[in-house]
Amino acid sequence: MPPPARAGTVSAGAARERRAIRGVAGFEAAKGLLVLLTGSGVLLLAHHDLHALAARLVAHLHLNPAAHMPLVFVEAAGRLGDLRLAWLAAGAAAYSAARLLEAWGLWHQRAWAEWLAAGSGAIYVPFEIAGLWHRPGALGAALLLLNLAVVALMLMALQRRRRG
Repeated sequence: MPPPARAGTVSAGAARERRAIRGVAGFEAAKGLLVLLTGSGVLLLAHHDLHALAARLVAHLHLNPAAHMPLVFVEAAGRLGDLRLAWLAAGAAAYSAARLLEAWGLWHQRAWAEWLAAGSGAIYVPFEIAGLWHRPGALGAALLLLNLAVVALMLMALQRRRRG
C-alpha cells in the first residue's frame, strides 16, 4: 500500500496528467500561432494581383499550368477579392484567438479551458469518422485517435476536478 500523499503534494498520476494537458496547451498555442501567421500573410496579399502571383508560383514549382489542380488554384486565386481576403483574415484571427486563449487556460489549469478543449475536440470526431469511412488511411486514423485521447484527457481532468 503506497504511503498517503502529504497536503500540497501532487500524485504521480496527477503530475502526468498536468504534463499531458500542458502538451495539449503547447499544441493549441502552436496551431493558434500558425493560423495567425497564415492570416497575416493573407492580409499582406490584399491589393495584389493574386492571379499573376498564383501563376508565378505554379511556374516556379514547375507544375503544368494546364493540369487540373494548378489550373483550379490559379483560377481560384484570381477570384479572391480584397473583401474575401479580409473575411479570411478575420476568421483566421478569431480562430487564432480562440486557440491561444484555450492554450493559456489549459496551461494555467482552468476548468473552462478543459471544457473548451473537450468540446472543441469532440466536435471534430464525427467528421473524422466520416473521413475515415470514405477515405481510410493511417493519417486519418492517427488524427482520430489523437483527438479522442485529448477529449478523454480533458474529461478525466474534469472528473478529477469534481472529486477533488
